[in-house]
Amino acid sequence: MVKVLMICHGNICRSPMAEYLAKAFISYLPNANLQVQSAAISDEEEGNDIHPGTKRMLTKHHVPFGKHFAHRMTNQEAQEADLIIAMDTWNLSGLVRRGYQEKSHRLLEYVGEERDVADPWYTGNFEETWRDIERGVRALLESLLHEKLKPWDELVHSQTVDQQA
Repeated sequence: MVKVLMICHGNICRSPMAEYLAKAFISYLPNANLQVQSAAISDEEEGNDIHPGTKRMLTKHHVPFGKHFAHRMTNQEAQEADLIIAMDTWNLSGLVRRGYQEKSHRLLEYVGEERDVADPWYTGNFEETWRDIERGVRALLESLLHEKLKPWDELVHSQTVDQQA
């Protein structure tokens, strides 16, 4: 079992979006031996649910999600994770300061880009964040599973068509 921990600033926008999308992809991959969770680098949003903009994106793209309680990453979570995925450079710096540099990476590294996933808390652009996270999560899973995956919306659409046939 490979354990992946998604990290963003408050655990209400980007990291839960990435967590729930990764879990949705995994639900279509019966041989995927992966566990995905998310947490924050800060405690500013402790106990809060997913941001309404993130909920809108997940709903729009047919990604199931449940009740969420934002929390700061614990040392136990970080130690148990095989891979820690940061949404931006600031998150990554926090992970490095805590000694987790060996297993920490920015999400968009997996698509060959040296940039951050924009924080929609500040930009208000949840569509752009969705696009980055969908590409990043898909590339991350492809690297872990050594398998090419369809883009999420294409995968969901093809499954819906198959079920109707």
